[in-house]
Amino acid sequence: MKRFLPLAALLAATPVMAQQAPHADPNPGVTAAREVWTQAHNYVTKSAEQMPEEKFSFRPVDSVRTFGELVGHVAGAEMMFCAAALGEKVPGEDAVEKTAKTKADLVAALKKSADYCARAYALTDAGASSPLTIFGMKMSGLGVLTLNAAHDYEHYGNIVTYLRINGMVPPSSQPAR
Repeated sequence: MKRFLPLAALLAATPVMAQQAPHADPNPGVTAAREVWTQAHNYVTKSAEQMPEEKFSFRPVDSVRTFGELVGHVAGAEMMFCAAALGEKVPGEDAVEKTAKTKADLVAALKKSADYCARAYALTDAGASSPLTIFGMKMSGLGVLTLNAAHDYEHYGNIVTYLRINGMVPPSSQPAR
């Protein structure tokens, strides 16, 4: 009988819980974009933290960025995309890539871009609906935030290759802790 008491309590509470309105997200567009970007950004950051300092100069072939340049490109692009969504100006997307050279500097740049982008991903759906132009394309701030998330995942795909070539398991393939 004792094992059925918790089940009976749950069943008795079900009608009360069903009467409560579900919590509706007032900004589902920005929330969805933020969730995708957060995961992509965290994978890039964990990859940068995982890669040994001496491998930041690694490039699979001469015609592509080094690992460090790729990380710097992501950090700079995040600043550029988020500034556009906020209606602000920041240095060009390649500023971080050209100035940050050490692992510590590049990981710090990713953390700085995350802090900056947190403001953009805190916009309301209405606040992110303003039209703007980026790379000659007209889109809303929400479109730019979505593009930022897609860009991070695009380059995370490159990063996965760099890690695998160097015998490492990328964060998205590591067991959950």
